[in-house]
Amino acid sequence: MNQKKREQIFDHLAACIPEPTTELNYTSPFELLIAVILSAQATDKGVNKATEKLFKVADTPEKMLALGEEGLKSYIKTIGLYNSKAKNIIETCSILVEKHDGQVPRTREDLEALPGVGRKTANVILNTAFGEPVIAVDTHIFRVANRTRLAPGKTVRQVEEKLMKVTPKRHLKDAHHLLILHGRYTCTARKPKCGQCCIFDLCEWPEKLDYVE
Repeated sequence: MNQKKREQIFDHLAACIPEPTTELNYTSPFELLIAVILSAQATDKGVNKATEKLFKVADTPEKMLALGEEGLKSYIKTIGLYNSKAKNIIETCSILVEKHDGQVPRTREDLEALPGVGRKTANVILNTAFGEPVIAVDTHIFRVANRTRLAPGKTVRQVEEKLMKVTPKRHLKDAHHLLILHGRYTCTARKPKCGQCCIFDLCEWPEKLDYVE
């Protein structure tokens, strides 16, 4: 795929998705951090349902620590892996209070040092909370990048590095959400909606014609 086509893909996605943003509900970088940690192997809808009640009683690291691990579990027990997530969140809150004055750090190094925070989560926080031009590659973005041939790669890191190179600068800030929303609702894993796709003519997926109704 040539660069001109890549730019057209992002232009079309931006036109089709005028307000690209996360579907996780949050009002502060801290709430976003907790929501993203909880979202691993869980749906945004499920996370939002849990955090709606949780954030009313614990919307700061200090309040979350006061809640305690067992108290936290009572709010997130509907979410997969809630035991390990509760442990990571309490440890993370302790670090935030002790090392960062209760604030979410703005560097990748400090973010990835938090329990339960890997490169993808760090990228989400840097991009969504702080507006950094980085791309967090999840399963949706990995699929879209490979299927369309926009930025093919065998690993998540390869796809991320390729996307960072080929994404037009004007779209870097929103690229993460443009691609994830496209993958979540149009370029789905099963039965992609190719007939409704705004980048159909630009996509290089050999099987796309099989999914036009």
